Amino acid sequence: MTTTAPPPTAPPQKTRTVTRPGDRIFSGLSRGSGIFLLVVMAAIAIFLTYRAVQAISKDHGNFLTTFEWNASLNPPVFGVAVLAYGTVVSSIIAMLIAVPIAVGIALFITHYAPRRLGGPIAYVIDLLAAVPSIVYGLWGALFLVPHLRGLNLWLDKYFGWTYIFHKQDPNSAPRSLFTVGILLAIMILPIITNVSREVIRQVPRMHEEAALALGATRWEVIRLSVLPFARSGIISASMLGLGRALGETMAVATVLSASPQLSGHILDPLGGTFSQNIVAKFGEADEFGRDALIASGLVLFIITLLVNGAARIIIQRRKEYSGANA
Repeated sequence: MTTTAPPPTAPPQKTRTVTRPGDRIFSGLSRGSGIFLLVVMAAIAIFLTYRAVQAISKDHGNFLTTFEWNASLNPPVFGVAVLAYGTVVSSIIAMLIAVPIAVGIALFITHYAPRRLGGPIAYVIDLLAAVPSIVYGLWGALFLVPHLRGLNLWLDKYFGWTYIFHKQDPNSAPRSLFTVGILLAIMILPIITNVSREVIRQVPRMHEEAALALGATRWEVIRLSVLPFARSGIISASMLGLGRALGETMAVATVLSASPQLSGHILDPLGGTFSQNIVAKFGEADEFGRDALIASGLVLFIITLLVNGAARIIIQRRKEYSGANA
């Protein structure tokens, strides 16, 4: 019995995907936008570096460890130790206050508040995000600073033993890093709240319904289903708020009493920030003084890049908790 071999099968034909002109145009525009952003960032970095090197090369102090800022002296002596410390400390205080409150407000609007109440609250928060910085600064100088005197005395009385809340001069005005931190927390609260609220709303409804079907309480649903999914988005929202806190200028300059001294007592009117020093010294500075201020701006630029890079690493490591990449 003879068997005939089956006829050879033809190799599968490769299907050609037809790209529409609109897709090619959109892809080119998107790629060009990304490249343009990188070019702008590189141009900013090159400009800051070039002007900073000219100033630092003539500095007779250590640029990273000197407390004093006297770029107009002959020879000039200036450093960013106090400025870096004040910027980081005030931003940390703002984040410690703003992030828990912002996430709590976002959860309240999305999971606890009735629709008639959640809508107006969200609308008010959106309005707060549009308030100019100088308005926050004037409010902080005229209202917040006088009303924080009692809180400063209370912290000094009951928590002065921690060294951090010890106030050396009880009669001094509360124009300190602690006051700046509170003001910055109020300013970045709308940004973190709005982004966190939108991220929390993207949590799949099936996840919450499954947890409720298993007998979970509302808090357990939030803790086990909502927060793990929204974690990367909340981190991104916090980094947006931190970026504004690091670079805030007018509000800090209006509230803070700058002093070229570094102290761990956050209630004392000592220290300064990069942005406050730039806005205070730029108008009266000569060409070399402006180069020195640009050098301090370069340090702030590097700090911001490091913070954003660290946040991106955290998000990449934690994106398994989220249904979408950050």
